[in-house]
Amino acid sequence: MSATSPSAVPALRGRIGHDARSGYYPVPHRYRLHLTPSCPHCLQIAVTHSLLGLEDTLPVTVLPALPDDGDGGYLALRPLYDASAHQYPGPAGAPVLSDSWSGRIVSTDPVEILTDLARRFPGPGPDVHPDLYPHGLETAIDAVRQLCELSINAPAQRAGRSDATPAERATALRTLLDGLGELERRLGTRSHLLGEELTLADVELWVTLVRLDTVHRWHLDAAAVQLIADHPRLWAHARRLAGHPAFGRHLDLDAIARRHHARCLGEEAAGAAIRIVDWAEHAQGRVHSG
Repeated sequence: MSATSPSAVPALRGRIGHDARSGYYPVPHRYRLHLTPSCPHCLQIAVTHSLLGLEDTLPVTVLPALPDDGDGGYLALRPLYDASAHQYPGPAGAPVLSDSWSGRIVSTDPVEILTDLARRFPGPGPDVHPDLYPHGLETAIDAVRQLCELSINAPAQRAGRSDATPAERATALRTLLDGLGELERRLGTRSHLLGEELTLADVELWVTLVRLDTVHRWHLDAAAVQLIADHPRLWAHARRLAGHPAFGRHLDLDAIARRHHARCLGEEAAGAAIRIVDWAEHAQGRVHSG
């Protein structure tokens, strides 16, 4: 499993407002995203950015798969962090939304960056891109985010820990399967998690399933992976979304693998050989920096 992460450090959490009275407000080419294709949070942001058609409005700088700063951060981001917070107590990590006017960071909070992309940045028009964060569905989208983190990501990691007892692994696997089962049921009566339209909930789910199959699976036994794979609607949804250019073009399997193996302290298990989705069929490689 992954190495213990550094102590939590405060996020830089500016927000994009409606207009000039807000301080940070949506202006084409004023802001820049700094993303690494190996990070699940960055992958969510990259997919959302493409779904909204913001390539010509909000440029992206693609960072290496692995940090290069010696402290878990990126050398290219250190000037932004130094300009934004004196003696910032942590690595210069991604994702980052920066402001070219001030040379400072607007936000490093992935959830708030996603929300501001969906709500504040004008895309080509509602007939061209989806309303990913529709009014009235905010609570439902947040609930899916919590479900993915607490009932899929966290228990998947616990279930694959080499130092966990059999009872601990079994409990974690039950939690994981319950979470997958809940999402499988939701897709039984609708084409997307919250209805017939794509939302940030589907982006969250897709990245979670990518992580489950390309990272956590390596530390699970074959029986566990078979049980995880036995959610046909979920995995069909993941395959369908992977075929969408806004999803597949950001899927860098080599970057994900390098990040995982660089941080992993666990042992490979029998489930590593059982691939659930052929992600490589849809992956288009990394996007170029703007």
